[in-house]
This record gives sequence, C-alpha cells and structure tokens, in this order.
Amino acid sequence: MDARLRGVGVSHGVARGEVRHMGTAVLEPPARRLAEGEAPRERERAARAVEAVAADLEARGALAGGEAQAVLEAQALMARDPELAADVERRIGAGDIAEQAVHDAFAAYRELLAAAGEYLAGRVADLDDVRNRILARLLGVPMPGVPDSDGPFVLIARDLAPADTALLDPALVLGFVTEEGGPTSHSAILARALGVPAVVALPGAGELVEGTVVAVDGESGEVVVAPGDEEWAALEQRAAERRAALGEARGPGATADGHKVPLLANIGGPGDVAAAVEAGAEGVGLFRTEFLFLGDGADGSEPPSVAEQTEAYRHVLAAFPDGRVVVRVLDAGADKPLSYLNPADEPNPALGVRGLRALLAHREVLLDQLRALGRAAEGQSAYLEVMAPMVAGPGEAREFAEACREAGLSARAGVMVEVPSAALRARALLQEVEFLSLGTNDLAQYTFAADRQVGALSRWQDPWQPALLDLVALSAEAAKAEGRSCGVCGEAASDPVLACVLAGLGVTSLSMGAASIPYVRARLARHTLAECERAASAARAADDAESARAAAVAALGG
Repeated sequence: MDARLRGVGVSHGVARGEVRHMGTAVLEPPARRLAEGEAPRERERAARAVEAVAADLEARGALAGGEAQAVLEAQALMARDPELAADVERRIGAGDIAEQAVHDAFAAYRELLAAAGEYLAGRVADLDDVRNRILARLLGVPMPGVPDSDGPFVLIARDLAPADTALLDPALVLGFVTEEGGPTSHSAILARALGVPAVVALPGAGELVEGTVVAVDGESGEVVVAPGDEEWAALEQRAAERRAALGEARGPGATADGHKVPLLANIGGPGDVAAAVEAGAEGVGLFRTEFLFLGDGADGSEPPSVAEQTEAYRHVLAAFPDGRVVVRVLDAGADKPLSYLNPADEPNPALGVRGLRALLAHREVLLDQLRALGRAAEGQSAYLEVMAPMVAGPGEAREFAEACREAGLSARAGVMVEVPSAALRARALLQEVEFLSLGTNDLAQYTFAADRQVGALSRWQDPWQPALLDLVALSAEAAKAEGRSCGVCGEAASDPVLACVLAGLGVTSLSMGAASIPYVRARLARHTLAECERAASAARAADDAESARAAAVAALGG
C-alpha cells in the first residue's frame, strides 16, 4: 500500500495511532419458519427489539446533545416507522421468524431509499445501522460499534453510523478514516463538532492492516502509513501553527487589511447557542427551525403552536444582542417529510414539493411561523432576518416577501440559493427580497446531480469545484450590483482556505458550525482582500476541485 493516501479532510487537527477496524460482520437471520401459533410471540419480540433500539438511540442522542441529538432522534424515528412495522407484522403473519421479517422489511425499504435519489438515498447507511441494531438485539449478539481497545487508536471503517460517531471518546479514538461518506455526511458533521481529526471517502482504507501506525491530517485529507519521525514532526508543526494562529486572531471576522467578513453560526435549535457564543459567533447565519416540527416532542401530525414557536425563537434572539440572526423557515420534504405538508406519493421527493413550495401550498403554516418570529423579536435588540429555502425563481421570492408582509413581519426577507436557476437569476431575485444566502451543500448536489451523502460521488460534492465557485461568484456579483448582501451558510464556509476564496468572490458573510469559527477567523486575518481575490480567480481558472484548491493555496502563499 502507498505510504501516503488522500481522501477528503472533514475536520481540523492531526492524530497518530495504531489502526483498529470497526466490526463489519453481516448479521444473517436463522433459516427457520414459524410453527403454528408462534406468530403472536414473534410479533412481540420484534416490537420489543424495535422499541429498545429506538430508546437506545434517543438516550445516546440526549448524552451527545447538539447536532448529534437531532441525527440520532431521526434514526429513532426510522426504527419506529409505522410502515416498516406493518411490513414486519405482515411477514411474520406469512411465516417468517422475527429476525427474517426485520431483515427483509428493511431490505425492501432500503431499495426504495436507494432509488429515491438526493437526500433519501443518503440515509441508507443510517437505515442499515438501525437494522443491524435490531437484528443484534433479536439474535442476542453484541451491538455493532467501536471496537474495544486497551489504548488509543485510529478507527477505520467503511462508514460510521451516527450512533457510533456521536459518542466517540476523543481520549480513546484519536481520529477516524472511512472509505465512504462525504464532507457533508452525518459522520463528517459530527466529527467537526467533536473536534476529532477525520478523513472520509478514502479508497482502500479497509485494506490498512490492523495495528499499523498511521498519521491522519483532518484538514488536508492526508493519511500517512507508518510515518517516520520527521514526517510526524512536520504534521505536528503544521497543526501547531494553526493552533497558534487561533490564539492571535480575535474579534469580528476580517481580512488583514480590515475588510469585514462577519462570521456567523449555523444552529439547529436553542441547544446549539452556547457553543456559538463561546466560539465568538457574531450572530446566526442559519437557524434551522425543523427541530420544532420534527424533533423531540413533535409527533409530526400538526405544526407547533404560535406560542411554542415564539418561545423557542426568543431564546435564540436573546443570545445575540445587537447581532444578526437569520432564520430559515421550515424546510420540510425529501428526508424530512411532514404528513400535513408533503405529498406521500412523490416519485422523487428531493425534486418535489419541498421547502418553500410546500409552505406556499399550505400558507397558514408559513404565516403562523412568520407571526411567531415577529412576536419573538419584540423587545429584542438582535436583528432578525428570515429566509426561504429551495427558491427557484423570482415568482417564489415575491410570494415569500408578500407572506412576510401579510404576517406583519418587519424583518428583512431573503432567499436561499440552493439550485442553479437561483444563482443564474440572482439579480431578478433581489428585485423581490433583500438578501441571498448560499446553501453550498444543496447547490453542489443539484448542480452536479451528485447526492451529497454518497462517497463515490464526493468529488462532485467538493465545494472547490470551479463550476460551483462560478455560481457563487454570479450570486455575489448580483448582490453587489443591487447593493444587497450575499452570505454562505453551507459547509463550504467551514474550510478556512475556501473561506478566503469566498471572501474574494464577494461573499459578504460566512456561517458555519461553531467549532470552525476560530479557524476561519484566524485564516482570514492572515490575508488581505486583494490576496483573497487573487486566490478566488486562480481557483475559478482551474479545471477540477483538487487543482482549484492547489491554485488558491499557492496564490495565498502556500
């Protein structure tokens, strides 16, 4: 095996340790058919196993908190899916034992997800993990998970389930490397939140021999096999320089010559506020409100009341006095369906009635949310702004702005640029609303027809793709021409080097997970705006993502 391997770096820091592999044994059900009268007992066994797994996932989420909690609660919902339960019961009624019924019901559901494209196909790994946990409980064997070890190690896996990633002990798991996954996969997002160096989408990672010492650079994506002392010293020196830069850069985000680039936080609910404040976020660039509609305590049968929403929004606004708080209205559909909003029979939900389209079809749900936001902002010094997801053209932008006025909301209204048509007609959008916010994760997958959760397509999900940078530039240029703001709230903003390029493209603010803010602040402070602009031009002139990043790094002085 080569001494140096390269995947996709998804978190900061370096680590060195012996390789330990995640167990990947496939759990097969016993070959047995039910005898007469056994079906009721088997149904009860299956139901108990499902509930135990769902409860365990929820408990793990409660321990982990933050984004991990939302991910694990979504897995618990998968386990309790009523259609899956009905299919399991039907198969048991036809003579299958509980293990076989669960195995086959999940296999059928898996095929549906894999064929659905976009978001839903990206949840196949999560579904497989739920299936394996239920089967393990039925078979009475250990749950899949992180291997036992007497000492620290680097974890190698085909992919990591959210339940495993969320509760990794950084004192034991020094870093991890996966063959699959992408920069915006659940495991990547949770790795950044935990501060664990991680590399994903590394071909051949499973071939690393157990016990081999490797060094992992979570920023560059490089994995060094059996590193020598000099190689490891160089990696440590690079990491030390990054840490030193963190301590030197303080205050608002800005380039070395004083060009302001506000650094904001992405949050999924009130539980993420403390980390954002501690990281020095200047506000919130993306407040995802789905937790109120889909999270713990929400049964999905009807929207939360205006009073419930008002209380949750007020908590976040109060945490950022005189700061900017950008709230995304409910983005339901695709992998986050709601029975009262989304059609049940769409052939491809990710390309269907989701986001603003669903809200405009159920206008009262949108108006109630806007009314709640208006009430939450009363008496607060934070600057509330609201934006709509999945806007394709100026007509939808106009309808959203009209809904804001109808609800009596005085906050600035904006839209997210997540599909190419919005970037191409950005000036037309800005005739209707007051700002743009680029969701680079969705913009990449819709631009390249590449599911952001599929590791095999990670090169197209890479935010360094020059075509994606072109769309960012189009949006930023349109905003400048109209005297409006244009931020980025996708995972692209969390890459310190790419943050400089985005600033050079004319992006006016950057929003990211709280853990990335210090790194981005430090990197911006090292370069002038002119240097960022040169790096942006160099990246756009490249032919592929790898060349774009290399060109930008060279333009920034290495």
